[in-house]
Amino acid sequence: MKTICLYFEIHQNIHLKRYRFFDIGTDHYYYDDYENARSISETAERSYVPALNTLIDMAKQYGSYFKCAISLSGCAIEQLENHAPQVIELLQELNNTGCVEFLAEPYSHGFSSLKNPDCFREEVRRLCKKVKQLFGQEPTIFRNSCLIYSDEIGELVADMGFKGMLAEGAKHVLGWKSPHYVYNCCRNPKLKLLLRDYSLSEDISYRFNDSSWPSYPLFADTYANWIAQLPEEDQVINIFMELCALGIFQPLSSNILDFMKALPEQLRQRGIVFSTPSEICAKIKSSGDLIVEYPTSWVDEERDLSPWLGNVMQREACEKLYSVADRVRICQDRRLKQDWDYLQASNNLRFMSTKPNSYGGYRGIYDSPYDAFTNYMNILGDFISRVNNLYPAEVDNEQLESLFTTIKNQDQELAMKDKEIDKLQQMLAKLGPKAEKKAPAKKAAAKADEPAEKKAPAKRTKKAAAKAEEPAPAEKAE
Repeated sequence: MKTICLYFEIHQNIHLKRYRFFDIGTDHYYYDDYENARSISETAERSYVPALNTLIDMAKQYGSYFKCAISLSGCAIEQLENHAPQVIELLQELNNTGCVEFLAEPYSHGFSSLKNPDCFREEVRRLCKKVKQLFGQEPTIFRNSCLIYSDEIGELVADMGFKGMLAEGAKHVLGWKSPHYVYNCCRNPKLKLLLRDYSLSEDISYRFNDSSWPSYPLFADTYANWIAQLPEEDQVINIFMELCALGIFQPLSSNILDFMKALPEQLRQRGIVFSTPSEICAKIKSSGDLIVEYPTSWVDEERDLSPWLGNVMQREACEKLYSVADRVRICQDRRLKQDWDYLQASNNLRFMSTKPNSYGGYRGIYDSPYDAFTNYMNILGDFISRVNNLYPAEVDNEQLESLFTTIKNQDQELAMKDKEIDKLQQMLAKLGPKAEKKAPAKKAAAKADEPAEKKAPAKRTKKAAAKAEEPAPAEKAE
């Protein structure tokens, strides 16, 4: 039986303001608040709110038949909490239907998985904690920024305890193989891989409203037929896209939401079901190892890292940023850590791309990739000077490693002490009622054992002692 894995990603670009060379050292605030508020509010109004309402309606209409998965970056969560809290509320309402699984991803939507494993682990832990706080779910499936995957990253994710990971079904990796099977990481078979069918995914997210497309206009029954006609052995069809495809990439006027509403019924008529990523990983066995020596992504025709690291400027900016990763990781300055998250966001490097076919050609406030590079490096210059003020550049890596080890040991000791405290508190809670019952009996026994002298009031004892010391009457007469 064929199953559909439908997944949506939510991430919001962080827009930086114009930052001149002469601002370095004097201005430590890097963001265009107006543009950040405007863009997230517009995206919420045009896409997130109507799309989530549609998914909620589908969940109520089809019950347990309809399922999907969603992941949010930490940057997106913060922007939504600040400027569009109604989106968080709709996500919680969708969660209450029981049809959605929330996945883990790096908090910053950056490239720490490529540059700094320790930083990467810390980011993922923070995002999982945030998901647990908002939705009560503990993610077991991982999705990397921009769907980036390689054997090395897969091994890292598996070591963190995740059961599965989403990746791109890139042609140059699969060769003759199909993306419609479950594979596993070649370095750790415990991590299962779900590969995106980029053709079926982009039929919805990119081509749906393209009047020059041969399949335009696309109807739900046609799309369901395409899936039903796939070979019987093709069990898993992974349709992954950004949530803003519903409303932004494909405007609401294209009837994209009506298409989505009609799709489950058409699929059900053809015996095709929906499953969450964790359900697929639990039920379906792996077809074998997938070898991905060089990182893949879900962007552009090449499906590689070229949109973010394809030219000298992008690589220079990335190396400069992650040169201070270890120092930022151990700092306790909340403002510095937030800046670190926002400066890692993938769009900062995307704006520097010189690829002619780079997605949409959108550059925010910048006139050119060189303009984006100059502005970003000015900001990075100020940020790095702030980091060096906390941990001077003269402190070598060996000293830092020693400090990291000390901090790690302290954290472990504190964790052990917390566990011991919890155990003692549980023991006290159990002994509490028994101790109260025994207390009166013990007090009574103690009173009975007291000598007569102790039982007498203190004042009376003193008077008796004074009387005993008085001289006899005869002695007084002498």
